[in-house]
Amino acid sequence: MTEMKVHVLSTGVMETDLTWLLLKGGKTIRDRYHKNDPVVWGDCPTHAVLIEHPEGRVLWDTGVPRDWETRWEPTGFQDFFPVREPVDGPGYLDTALADLDLGFDDIDILVLSHLHFDHAANAKLFNPAKTKILASTAELEGVKSITGYSQGAHIVSDYDGLAIDGIAGDDEILPGISVIQTPGHTWGTMSLKLDLENDGTKIFTSDAVYLSDSWGPPAVGAAIVWNNLAWLESVDKLRGIADATGAEMIFGHDAEQKKTLRFAPAGYYS
Repeated sequence: MTEMKVHVLSTGVMETDLTWLLLKGGKTIRDRYHKNDPVVWGDCPTHAVLIEHPEGRVLWDTGVPRDWETRWEPTGFQDFFPVREPVDGPGYLDTALADLDLGFDDIDILVLSHLHFDHAANAKLFNPAKTKILASTAELEGVKSITGYSQGAHIVSDYDGLAIDGIAGDDEILPGISVIQTPGHTWGTMSLKLDLENDGTKIFTSDAVYLSDSWGPPAVGAAIVWNNLAWLESVDKLRGIADATGAEMIFGHDAEQKKTLRFAPAGYYS
């Protein structure tokens, strides 16, 4: 195992009808104007992961943008996933980094789990001349098929024109930092595996698994899934890795699990 310090960053808390995340119980998806009708909304937190590694700083995902209301308006998602934090306050990627006395230029490698609006939205805040940006090759190929402003939760302006290098398979980015190809949610969703000296193996699933309730077993699907069969295969793949390594699973948008995690700047993993 390699000596690393891992900071989990809070990067915006959305509110939503949780049926988007868990197709269970016959619920109906509702927008924010009807969130108190029979199905009450819940929190859908986002996070990034900052890894201080002997060979450089690696950031996993970027959270939601401060201009979410206007950027998402053409998609309609601003009414289904409004962000709770005020746009002029803390709670976003920039302030989470600043809490650690860091800025965007201090990141050597940015890895995007996939290119949805709540994961890649801040990618253009990074300078590719200073920060190497990576995403799955399958994701980069998939988004080429999108015409117009957006398709589903992909917003083209979040990433178009950026120099993003592709990762074709499961790969080790730096010693102790690996990505796992876990498609299904999108063409090329990836998960992050960290092998830590003191805290053991952690797997950050991103949207390959939204919630602990999604993990099961049995695994329970969600509304936003590109390919359900691929998604189930990815969950099985992650379960096999977790069983083999004893990894702690950290899910993409789990508000209850968030309460148990060590968030920056107060805590970290090593």
